[in-house]
Amino acid sequence: MKDKILDILEEICGTDEVKENLDINLFEEGLMDSLGMIELFIEFEEKLGIKVQLTTVEKDEISTPQKIIEFISQRG
Repeated sequence: MKDKILDILEEICGTDEVKENLDINLFEEGLMDSLGMIELFIEFEEKLGIKVQLTTVEKDEISTPQKIIEFISQRG
């Protein structure tokens, strides 16, 4: 699951840096914005079958690749 999540994240962010540094803050580094968050969760639903309501997600919960992996793994 971790590799699939990172592949999706790399596609959305447009860089493999998300695989190299799991603690990089995606928002502070300009790799993710609110539109990217929407795209990310659409991809998770389509490719992993995991549906998440964006209104229930705090930005801090998904600010790094590691946090995203943990967040999605808890729901998968």
